[in-house]
Amino acid sequence: MEVVKANWAFSNRECSVIGFFRTCVSLSSGSSHRCSVSFPPNRQIRCMDAAGLDSDGREFKSPDEMWTEQAGDPNKKTLWYRNGVSYWEGVEASMDGVLGGFANVNEPDIKCSEEFLKIILSERFPADARHQPLVALDCGSGIGRITKNLLIRHFNEVDLLEPVSHFLEAARQTLGPENHMNSDTHKAVNFYCVPLQDFTPESERYDVIWIQWCIGHLTDDDFVSFFKRAKVGLKPGGLFILKENLARSGFVLDNEDRSVTRSDLYFKELFSRCGLHVYKSKDQRGFPEELFAVKIYALTTDVPKKVNRTRSKSQANRPRIIK
Repeated sequence: MEVVKANWAFSNRECSVIGFFRTCVSLSSGSSHRCSVSFPPNRQIRCMDAAGLDSDGREFKSPDEMWTEQAGDPNKKTLWYRNGVSYWEGVEASMDGVLGGFANVNEPDIKCSEEFLKIILSERFPADARHQPLVALDCGSGIGRITKNLLIRHFNEVDLLEPVSHFLEAARQTLGPENHMNSDTHKAVNFYCVPLQDFTPESERYDVIWIQWCIGHLTDDDFVSFFKRAKVGLKPGGLFILKENLARSGFVLDNEDRSVTRSDLYFKELFSRCGLHVYKSKDQRGFPEELFAVKIYALTTDVPKKVNRTRSKSQANRPRIIK
């Protein structure tokens, strides 16, 4: 599953609160790269108390209120996930389909992701220190867009995870072993038709677990349990890369595809609950203004090392130009 969304939650329906959503939901751009951030378990982040909206303009006082209503008992939770998959089962297996009518964002999306990935690979998996093939998992792979255009060029093996069967079949036709996209050294290997909330990876198989435009379908509890289970799938030194739409504050519930767009602070509180740390992050550039802001996070299970930068007295006392 993939989707890039207009910042009033979805683009193909008239909405009386479009102007309000444009003001309140879009995230102002920040710097291109962020430094490492760690969130101690006892640090309180109040964003979970922030109000949110749904795509019809209804307000919720908190995520708890929204999740209690949407998935607060086993029957509601089952329906939440069933309706989400049902929505995507009605979408054609094409670039335009999986990108919600915004196929034109594919190029800037891949460009930004590749720039980010190259930095991660050079820092975490330098070529001269690699002693085994690089392996990635593409979560919510859809038709294999990210695997085909990005991951298969940088990893020796890529597994695809997607709950919508006709999307996964389209990916298999493009990336399967009989296809010219595969080579002996760069290939798609496994195609798993399993939802995120039910998936447990093979132990220590992956250097990178890539999760893009699909985590919004998970409830908060399943978000946390997914990452805790998925940690076992990382090799030593491996990491998660999460790329998602951002709400400016709180959250936005999409009543049509049953997903939630979370704010940066909302994500960071969930990362803390997962025992994850932000190694690096980057804001997506080059998307149409009417879309949600998008951010990419590299997440590690280990606390990022602090870099101590010191300057000599001569450097410290040297006159500098005011910029």
